[in-house]
Amino acid sequence: MPRFYCPPPLPQGDRCELPPEAAHHASRVLRLRSGDAVQIFDGAGNALDARISEINGKHVWLEGLHPLPPEVEQPLVIELAQAMSSSDKMDWVVQKATELGAARIQPVQTQRSIAKLTAERAEKRSEHWRGVILAACEQCGRNRLPEIHAPQELSHWLAQVKNETCAKFILLPDGATSLTAHAKPQGRIMLLIGPEGGFSPDEALMAQQAGFAPILLGPRVLRTETAAIASITALQVLWGDFAPLNN
Repeated sequence: MPRFYCPPPLPQGDRCELPPEAAHHASRVLRLRSGDAVQIFDGAGNALDARISEINGKHVWLEGLHPLPPEVEQPLVIELAQAMSSSDKMDWVVQKATELGAARIQPVQTQRSIAKLTAERAEKRSEHWRGVILAACEQCGRNRLPEIHAPQELSHWLAQVKNETCAKFILLPDGATSLTAHAKPQGRIMLLIGPEGGFSPDEALMAQQAGFAPILLGPRVLRTETAAIASITALQVLWGDFAPLNN
């Protein structure tokens, strides 16, 4: 069923109009017609089933609005801090992290990051990533939008989170342990992933001094985008909503 994002609050009553961007996508891209079933969601966990009642130029009207049960909060709140890489790789990480259930995404600039953004470009990229997140949520059936923050220098971000008491992991090729060696965290997890060339020794030390435990994810060297997605998947399998029900 086609899904569309509608900023909160979701409409009340029996009839509503799709926002302009969603209306364009429904009528011009997907070529939907009157009577077609759709779903709208507000990004805060709420959704409605509906059907198209009228398409008039740029306007698409819905009727038969039926509220769905609110989306349950995930058992594991994963915050991904991803070193900046090329635009297509970052887009892929943002998309897949959204599909896999990451709650927050924080791009970070590192010494070996390929992409170096000015403040103006960083704001434009952040807006672009929000669009990637919206599209991913529409596709995967997720009703709660993950947060995406503007890129920060790694050192600045580490200073901000140094005193956070949640579980923190940094993926390093010489990591001392695997995830399975750690006890199940309660709630929030921060996951720090390096750039194509890896973290510099100073950056790795700085992260560990900020409370990040070095972990190793298997015997192979992973690309930065693969490392991010493999790590989130491993966390979800061990302790999140991919885990066995009796875990």
